[in-house]
Amino acid sequence: MDRLQSLEVFVAVAEAESFAGGARKTGLSAPSATRGINALEARLGVRLFTRTTRKVRLTEVGQTYLEDARHVLAQFQAADDAAKGAATNPVGQLRITCSNEFGRIYVAPILTEFLDTHPGVNADVLMVDRIVNMIEEGFDLAVRIGELPASGLVAVRVGQVRRIVCGTPGYFEAHGRPVSPQDLQSHQIVAASPVSPTAEWRFGHDMQDVVRVKPRLSVSSVATAISVAKRSWGICRVLSYQVGPDLQAGTLQTVLEEFEPAPLPIHLVHAEGRRAPAKIRAFVELARDRLRATSVLN
Repeated sequence: MDRLQSLEVFVAVAEAESFAGGARKTGLSAPSATRGINALEARLGVRLFTRTTRKVRLTEVGQTYLEDARHVLAQFQAADDAAKGAATNPVGQLRITCSNEFGRIYVAPILTEFLDTHPGVNADVLMVDRIVNMIEEGFDLAVRIGELPASGLVAVRVGQVRRIVCGTPGYFEAHGRPVSPQDLQSHQIVAASPVSPTAEWRFGHDMQDVVRVKPRLSVSSVATAISVAKRSWGICRVLSYQVGPDLQAGTLQTVLEEFEPAPLPIHLVHAEGRRAPAKIRAFVELARDRLRATSVLN
């Protein structure tokens, strides 16, 4: 087994947490996969897995090696793609992670357009309101909303969003419009935990103005908070893209605009740069163009 194949087997076994599962994925027999891993560990002089009768798990060294192995394999795939001219014919599995609402509203339509254009690609999207470690969890691309920490990842800015406070015209007619953040303490608040995980809402460009609100209702779903607010039950705080059509239609109205924090940037993030596999490069190009053309995100 050559070194490249041994890396492929190692990654497959790590992801399956099983020699048999990794062997199936790479088209080998379980004994061949086991011998390949044993030879790899012997060559490196370290244990990459701990074995039990039911499962294999990565050691601490194995976790680090997995990240490097995935990177090496991606580079080989990118080289193959470039040599074959695959930039015009992306193939393979594309794994993306993004937040729930952004994925539902924007990523899903762009992705189905992409898949229609490139029948050789399949996609797997994890929509979750947490920051996913792309490398450790094996994702090709992430959509990030917010300032990015320093890293070795490639980031393409595609827009921005605002943190807004909104309600219906009917609610404001019945209860009045808050004219300062402190006024929120006397209003009926619907809090969406993905946007406002605490009762301390920050305002001002530098977010130094803090108001402690008392939500009457707290929900884990942004869509639910918006739905409740649209029934004139209360005021909610969301990201501007989440209610773009409602703001344009006048169903919802924003308040406290002059107290809003600085906008949050939106980036497409991936690890491979110009040598990224064709499937990543092609999707980034399409998503960049579609998102930058969306008025709600600019």
